[in-house]
Amino acid sequence: MSTANEPPFYEDTPLELLSSPAFLTGKRDTFTMGASHMTISHNSLIRGFNSIYQQAPRLLASDYKDFSGYCFAWHRCVEQHHMHEEVNYFPEIERVTGQKGVMDGEVEQHAAFHAGLKTLKDYLTSLKNPASDFQPKRLLEIMDSFSEPLYAHLAAEPQALLALSRFASPERQFDLVKIEQEQGKKAVTFDFALNTLPIFMNNMELVEFEEGMWKDHPAVPPAVRWIMKKVIPMWNWRIWRFMSCDSDGKRKRLVA
Repeated sequence: MSTANEPPFYEDTPLELLSSPAFLTGKRDTFTMGASHMTISHNSLIRGFNSIYQQAPRLLASDYKDFSGYCFAWHRCVEQHHMHEEVNYFPEIERVTGQKGVMDGEVEQHAAFHAGLKTLKDYLTSLKNPASDFQPKRLLEIMDSFSEPLYAHLAAEPQALLALSRFASPERQFDLVKIEQEQGKKAVTFDFALNTLPIFMNNMELVEFEEGMWKDHPAVPPAVRWIMKKVIPMWNWRIWRFMSCDSDGKRKRLVA
């Protein structure tokens, strides 16, 4: 509970978190786990959205410059996540399933909120002096304009991945988790690591969510996870202070 002198803790609102298929079913096959990993990624995007929505109306003008940078990083995270899917992940899924266009529905869902994302980007880049030009009400209006198709996609895509099991057979075996890991490496660049990875990694609440079953996600060596969650965010820390979780994966108090 916050006092009059403390900002509130982050809450999962206005967008609700998604439940992972692994938690709901107890299954651990490659399709369940691949869909669950996507759920965890999408929940990070949801917490980023929510953290923007909750803090924007309460910030001081002195926070606007850093906060607009945080909003832009969230936009870039969503954009790069979907670009990676369309350029790397989905084509590989088509190859291993032998089903051309099997992920076209997800690409169409991306397009459904592309205009809203562009409006957000255009607004943020138009702020010549955020301290005086930034308007929280306008920001939230833009986010409201695409929140429904965005959330519909974030909820639907893990189910589409889960359904890929229908293409597996003794003659055609494929490991969705392995594909995810191999293709995911292609998305990690130096620019991504410094300017996008922190908002992705530290909007993952992994301590309380689903009884802590994802506390070791992603599956990387502990030293690498430590660098990703604790060291890299030290760069541009004033931007990353608006994130929903701390570097230990716990919900934290917001800036405002």
